[in-house]
Amino acid sequence: MNTGYFPAPVEDRYFEDYVPGIIHRFGEISVEQAEVIAFASRYDPQSIHTDPEAALNGPFNGLIASGWMTAGLMMRLYCQHYLSAVASLASPGIDELRWLRPVRPGDTLSIQVTVKDARRSRTKPDRGIVTSYVEVMNQADEPVMTFTAMNMLLCRGA
Repeated sequence: MNTGYFPAPVEDRYFEDYVPGIIHRFGEISVEQAEVIAFASRYDPQSIHTDPEAALNGPFNGLIASGWMTAGLMMRLYCQHYLSAVASLASPGIDELRWLRPVRPGDTLSIQVTVKDARRSRTKPDRGIVTSYVEVMNQADEPVMTFTAMNMLLCRGA
């Protein structure tokens, strides 16, 4: 595993700082039962997410976070630690989102991000597209969610 660090903090990170092949590990965020229920009650009202007693008889033998809540928790870590606060322009999307394991109240999540590719734009040389493979890991270091992200970033001095 080619782990590394960024040469610049997230507040001063540009396209050139995302080096293909480098793996970054970041953050910790706790999954709280009240937040699981509140999120699901509003956005994903299934009993496996909203009702601890009913969830005991469900396919996961207990309450689990909505996959979309897991994506939101990941996004907090991704923005706070990985995605440039000064050079991020937009994202054209993500590919191959997978929820691999249930996320439960009491879990602690982190992210592992592999820079897969960084290509400067041919038509707009002040920016580039970084492709990253994102793994959301639980406290047992098991992946619970994966996807590939694309982000447009400004180049340094653009």
